[in-house]
Amino acid sequence: MKLLRVGPPGEERPAVLDDAGRPRDLRGVLGQGVDFDGDFFASGRIERVAIALRAGELPPLDEEAAPGTTEGRVGAPIARPGKVVCVGLNYRDHAEETGAAIPGEPIIFMKAPNTVVGPEDQVLIPRGSVKTDWEVELGVVIGRTARYLGTHEEALACVAGYAVSNDVSEREFQLERGGQWDKGKSCETFNPLGPWLVTADEVPDPQSLGLRLWVNGEARQDGSTANMIFGVAEIVRYLSQFMVLEPGDLINTGTPAGVALGMPGQPYLVKGDVVELEIDGLGRQRQTVGQA
Repeated sequence: MKLLRVGPPGEERPAVLDDAGRPRDLRGVLGQGVDFDGDFFASGRIERVAIALRAGELPPLDEEAAPGTTEGRVGAPIARPGKVVCVGLNYRDHAEETGAAIPGEPIIFMKAPNTVVGPEDQVLIPRGSVKTDWEVELGVVIGRTARYLGTHEEALACVAGYAVSNDVSEREFQLERGGQWDKGKSCETFNPLGPWLVTADEVPDPQSLGLRLWVNGEARQDGSTANMIFGVAEIVRYLSQFMVLEPGDLINTGTPAGVALGMPGQPYLVKGDVVELEIDGLGRQRQTVGQA
């Protein structure tokens, strides 16, 4: 299934796409006030949605709330996650282009959960920024509690689904201002997510997905999750040794080569730029860059 949330910020309605790509309203099945959050995934309501979709029981969203209309903004496909965990330098070509050593273990950092915005929401360049960068990434959403997992099979069983994620980064804040990477990762609007969450059963091999990104129509990134140093299963297993992953948490799994940081002379983002990105089978994003 493809789960999405439609509506103005803070007023998104949960929906699911039918076989024709039309959004279907879930309020009648889930009840008022239910959202795609940790409680939703932990409670098993996702199976209730699947049954109702197969039975043809879901009405279409109101016409005025259809995607593309004023009220039809597509938000992030999950409500604010409990945490956003990121893996750095997880593609060999990206590590090489930035002059970094290939890591022996996953490099882990965190992003503030309130960075997560919709796939077509504006990305804001922070005040004082001169090196705001892009990163197309495979986002992994956790569907059940994961702690001290022993196998890759156990790890993949904890995945609810996958989404396109843009791990926007301010490189000066991240690398030249001291402290942790989080400083250059947690600025407002720095994690567009979506347009939808594709459930794990529709992604039989998360290590065979193409990722692409364009800036102002010019290709910047073109990679494959096959080139991850640490795959999705190992990332989830590894993280569970150091923290408890909970339903609704988001993991950003790293980016392939082609970021501005790794291309001397390549300009960073400025106000008015347009960033587009996509992952095979998971949809496409488009953001216009603004100024905070």
